[in-house]
Amino acid sequence: MQTKINQLIDEVQAFVAVDAQALEQFRIRFLGRKGIMNDLFEEFKTIANDQKKAMGQELNKLKTAIQEKLDAAKEVTTKSGDFAALDLTRPSGIALPGARHPLSIVRQEILDIFGRIGFTVADGPEVEDDWHVFSGLNFPPEHPARDMQDTFFIQKADQEKGWIEMLLRTHTSSVQVRQMNKQKPPIRIVMPGRVYRNEAISARAHCQFHQIEGLYIDEHVSFADMKQTLLYFTQAFFGKAEIRLRPSYFPFTEPSAELDVYWGLESEADHRITKGTGWLEILGCGMVDPAVLEAANIDPNKYAGFAFGMGIERIAMLRYQIDDLRMFFENDVRFLEQFRSAI
Repeated sequence: MQTKINQLIDEVQAFVAVDAQALEQFRIRFLGRKGIMNDLFEEFKTIANDQKKAMGQELNKLKTAIQEKLDAAKEVTTKSGDFAALDLTRPSGIALPGARHPLSIVRQEILDIFGRIGFTVADGPEVEDDWHVFSGLNFPPEHPARDMQDTFFIQKADQEKGWIEMLLRTHTSSVQVRQMNKQKPPIRIVMPGRVYRNEAISARAHCQFHQIEGLYIDEHVSFADMKQTLLYFTQAFFGKAEIRLRPSYFPFTEPSAELDVYWGLESEADHRITKGTGWLEILGCGMVDPAVLEAANIDPNKYAGFAFGMGIERIAMLRYQIDDLRMFFENDVRFLEQFRSAI
């Protein structure tokens, strides 16, 4: 083994790198996964223990000679310009630029649209108490949204032990309650964020998703103001000029409505996503219930307001014609790299 090492040291010292390719071949031959040094270390395991110290020193001499030859060759060739500034340890191939996630793109565009008409961004905690998620929004105690089927409870209330009912927020409406309690009207805010529901994950549902809600409270705010604001949004985001409001129910708004936009029936996909009607539901909205204003110590006889909310995933699925909600959360590079042009 000693003779072999001496011969290899002589070979290393005699090596001259004529170009980058020759230097890389030299590195792979000696230091690659199947290179000479790996073979020598395997052979080293089989020698007698009383020889290991001496042989170990010789192996280190060889490895040092190899590394010095590599360093010296790279320095010389870099200075001479044969392959200037080439780092042979870097991964091969072209490093493509990254891109924002499609949900981030859609979220920011929505915020920008409402920002142009005076809405500011508000935020709040994702772990909330019952008051901010339910009671402060006029949810009666028996409302099904309080059931464990829908909500992730962290700690249930216990009168004897004094526990507070804590949960993962099911909507960003909890931020509305916080803002109304600390800010007097006029209030004009949008609230983006993660929300959580105790649902099975599928192509159309997920236990975690994202919402953007809006709230406007001031004197003389009317249903017509809400309609015109949402029409402005649909025109700016979708380029669609025709909307309709259908009666609906939410505990914290009265009257309540679902907003549909006329999507059209120009393609097979249009027929599929609108079920042949041409109309597509976008968001829920309504006038803030006077009971919600009273709970926040805002005089409902002086002030009125409207609120609206939409799922960012749903809007993104419509924008990019994505059929499966799970694609947003799987971090599949083949999917994400399609949004590189949207940097």
